[in-house]
Amino acid sequence: MPYFVPNQYPTYFTTRSKCISEAQVDLMNYMRLLWEQHVAWTRMAIISIVFNLPDIDVVLARLLQNAPDMGNALKPFYGESIAITYSNLIKEHLVIAAELVKAAKAGDTKAVADAEKRWYSNADEIVVFLSHINPYIPKEEFRKMFYEHLALTKAEAVAMLNKDYKLSVQLYDRIELEALEMADMISEAIIKQFPQMF
Repeated sequence: MPYFVPNQYPTYFTTRSKCISEAQVDLMNYMRLLWEQHVAWTRMAIISIVFNLPDIDVVLARLLQNAPDMGNALKPFYGESIAITYSNLIKEHLVIAAELVKAAKAGDTKAVADAEKRWYSNADEIVVFLSHINPYIPKEEFRKMFYEHLALTKAEAVAMLNKDYKLSVQLYDRIELEALEMADMISEAIIKQFPQMF
């Protein structure tokens, strides 16, 4: 029996029940790839930080590449300025995540609290920004999903620090599925906003 069965995949992308264009499929697949890379490289960064691996600088550099990649995905629809703003917001999200894990590993509770506060503030900025440029992104629903993304990622790092590797894997499975749902929500909103491009 396969690990995933079709009805376990995220179903936010409601147009999948219809005949959709190649351009729609391409956008959906690319957005999913970017969010898959987002959470996969975040997990690898957590592992490298927790275990002091010699690849940490290379892994963090690859993780941060996700920011301009995500920005560039918006460029054909919104232009360069919006793409750069989004890229900077995602970069801040990733940098703070690394700071949070490093502070937690060091046992610096004050630094953890500060990083977490900035992390959620950045999440609010991302949610407001995306819902502002695209009215088809439901702000509060997306905020709830983004907060869950942060909570699960923090729990994943804590599980790793506590050497509960089984739990960290279980959490990553949840993180991955939710990331695909977030990708689909963004893709569907773009398709609705720019139907002439699809």
